[in-house]
Amino acid sequence: MPALPGKALILVENLSVPFDRRVWQESTTLRDAGWEVHVICPQGTKRDTEAEAVVDGVHIHRYPLKAATGGPAGYLQEYGSALWHTLRLARKVGPVDVVHACNPPDLLYLVAKGLKRQGARFIFDQHDLCPELYLSRFDRGQDLLYRGVCALERATYRAADVVISTNESYKQVARIRGGKKPEDVFVVRSAPVVERFHEVPVEPELKKGKPFMLAYLGVMGPQDGVDYALRALAKLRDEIGRTDWHAVFVGSGDAFDDMVALSAKLGLANQVEFTGRIPDEDLVRYLSTADVCLSPDPLNPLNDVSTMNKVMEYMAMSKPIVSFELREARVSAGDAAVYAPANDEAAFAKLVSQLLDDPEERVRMGKLGQARVAGTLSWENSAKNLLAAYEHAVKS
Repeated sequence: MPALPGKALILVENLSVPFDRRVWQESTTLRDAGWEVHVICPQGTKRDTEAEAVVDGVHIHRYPLKAATGGPAGYLQEYGSALWHTLRLARKVGPVDVVHACNPPDLLYLVAKGLKRQGARFIFDQHDLCPELYLSRFDRGQDLLYRGVCALERATYRAADVVISTNESYKQVARIRGGKKPEDVFVVRSAPVVERFHEVPVEPELKKGKPFMLAYLGVMGPQDGVDYALRALAKLRDEIGRTDWHAVFVGSGDAFDDMVALSAKLGLANQVEFTGRIPDEDLVRYLSTADVCLSPDPLNPLNDVSTMNKVMEYMAMSKPIVSFELREARVSAGDAAVYAPANDEAAFAKLVSQLLDDPEERVRMGKLGQARVAGTLSWENSAKNLLAAYEHAVKS
């Protein structure tokens, strides 16, 4: 049953739109259901740079934002600036029927509460578990800032009329830690954009003269495990004795420079290529040519219960995956991945080697993954839950 059309305002802080693929899928799904959709987000650096734009019928309001540097204090400065701009632009948009806030950070409920006083319903779209993100990223333990992050999450749950969770693990947190009723929590899984991830002809020259290519796609932050992948590749070379591969790391993040330096320190500079962020047409060239894709996110409080977009995107490209043993990694990938014991770099390297030696298994795993993202994990199914969440929010 379609959601009741009205005016929706989506708030997002950590990526620009349409670059944020999940938010863009949500926006266009709501638009197609008859909603007037407005999005407030930061400006991009190389794309999404206009302060205002109407893209495919979605109204986008962007603000300038300097990314955090220097640890937690830098994030407080970034988030304070983002909150001020979001409040400013929300006043410009005016009254709405639904305000839909995507975290991190768990501060946007402050904007939502103001709009609720004008009659809006508040949907909290929990992209990350911020307390677990804090523990995993900063290694400071349960200090004063951690307790503050927990308090903000509790306040967001209390303010929300409906919670959208990205998987069943997050839904359980919303019910137990957030105290939300089961009927007020909807699972809307992230899914690859099929139009973006499609195979193109293999380009052997991208392998730099090697028989095989390994690929990583994603953010490069402290908790994303690129360092684990690099150390595993060093073991693949030094302990297993394989040099018949070239590895490409696509993406960027605040650990990018450190990862390039670590690659050089490990003596991998001649075999590992860092592209930074690249256009979609180049991204699919690399992924189409790759033989094995890497998902090296280590076991930590956040990663174990989070759905990794790169896993979904690898499967959309029919690629076999090597991952560490994580609860939600298995839920997403199933038999489209092989799993090393948590954080065991030597075992990770061994699994990479085994897949390189077994082309038939690589093909089998790739087909399984593609079938999963085309079926139960498709955006078509998630879109139904999104519209159901909106209908429930409006009618509750």
